[in-house]
Amino acid sequence: MTNLLAAAVDLNHGLKSIGYGLAAIGPGIGVGIVFGQGVQAMARQPEMTNVIRQNMILGFAFSEALALIGLVMPFVY
Repeated sequence: MTNLLAAAVDLNHGLKSIGYGLAAIGPGIGVGIVFGQGVQAMARQPEMTNVIRQNMILGFAFSEALALIGLVMPFVY
């Protein structure tokens, strides 16, 4: 019985790791889009570089917050 319980616990930890890996895909794509579009915007309107950079940092922070939430959630449940 204890071997079965240990196997279930190991499976649960494995699924949490896979879940976080899948949860990290979204913010990774989001960060790529934020910076890619930001660089394009700076190339098109160099006079707005400071405003665009501020918006890029804000978008990066929101995207990374999702990744951090995804990292913490397997430990909570």
